[in-house]
Amino acid sequence: DEDTGDVNVGVNERGEKFVDLGKKRRATVTTFKGAVYVDVREFWGDDGDLKPGKKGIMLGKDQWDALKKSVEVIDSLVSKAKK
Repeated sequence: DEDTGDVNVGVNERGEKFVDLGKKRRATVTTFKGAVYVDVREFWGDDGDLKPGKKGIMLGKDQWDALKKSVEVIDSLVSKAKK
């Protein structure tokens, strides 16, 4: 198994690994038509029986890589944003 540090990795009913982002949101590594995606999605239902909702985004590898490269810049922008 991979080293996940302090991040709790779960496995859904389809055997896909996900990271719980809180407030019934998950980042799931999934495949669709032979391609790998990161699906960041809101879930609904009781905590024991969560179902995926319509609100979310599936990032392909190129989009995921672009987001990862931008994390420090986005983090800086968030820190500087007016509250």
